[in-house]
Amino acid sequence: MEFFRPATWSDALAIKAGQPAALPLAGGTDVMVDINFDRARPAALLDLTGIGELADWSASDGVIRLGAGVPYARVISELGGRLPGLALASRTVGSPQIRNRGTIGGNLGSSSPAGDAHPPLLACDTVVLAESLRGTRRIPIREFYTGVKQSALAADELIAAIEVPVAGGPQQFAKVGVRNAMVIAVTSFALALHPGRGRVGTGFGSAAPTPQAAGAAEDFLSAELAAQGLWESRGPLPGAAVTRFAGLVAEAAAPIDDVRGSAAYRRHALAVLARRTLAWAWRSFQREGS
Repeated sequence: MEFFRPATWSDALAIKAGQPAALPLAGGTDVMVDINFDRARPAALLDLTGIGELADWSASDGVIRLGAGVPYARVISELGGRLPGLALASRTVGSPQIRNRGTIGGNLGSSSPAGDAHPPLLACDTVVLAESLRGTRRIPIREFYTGVKQSALAADELIAAIEVPVAGGPQQFAKVGVRNAMVIAVTSFALALHPGRGRVGTGFGSAAPTPQAAGAAEDFLSAELAAQGLWESRGPLPGAAVTRFAGLVAEAAAPIDDVRGSAAYRRHALAVLARRTLAWAWRSFQREGS
């Protein structure tokens, strides 16, 4: 196995162009586990941890540009107010050691359907910035995941950063696991209210071959809130609308039976998480207007 540790981003892109099979290494919290258990044996490793610019973030015109090497711990401590859904999801990742080491970019690169960062990114219209020697490509997050642990990245591309709009309303994230910490999600769900656009955003994980948004549920609830004038009044949510929203979320899933849970349980849990996160987010929205 060859090992590359470039000092600059341009060097990293040049190596990836010359060695498309080189596996990028960010925090290593997924990659090293797979190597240690002999589930992966790449021809080359491309260690990106020496490239400082990947660990930076910036804010401009209501958008956070988050470098691919920013760890979960910094999202929690530095961006909790501006990216609350992503920060909530980051708090559920592994242990303090994993949160200090693991990165959002690494989670995207692995593209596991169980990755905790994916649902809040889906709920918030994130854009992935993929770079190669050919230039920069902007990939909407809902077009990024193409299969189980597969993404729209070309063989010579690396994730440079993501762009996430600053929250314009309450956001929530919840997941179900077989224990309270250090656990892969049985299923997870994120919800974001976008009152400025009159839209609701969603994302779920561990309930389909890829992380996904529940598009029909989003359209239904967005239309219902507008028709009832609830974006303006911030009144109570109709129980029938909440139930229908949760049902549409469950219908969007395509789960499997595995050692962590059955397909039926995952669908049921998604509906419960959808109801709970909507209730939490709507209460926050009501408090903000009081």
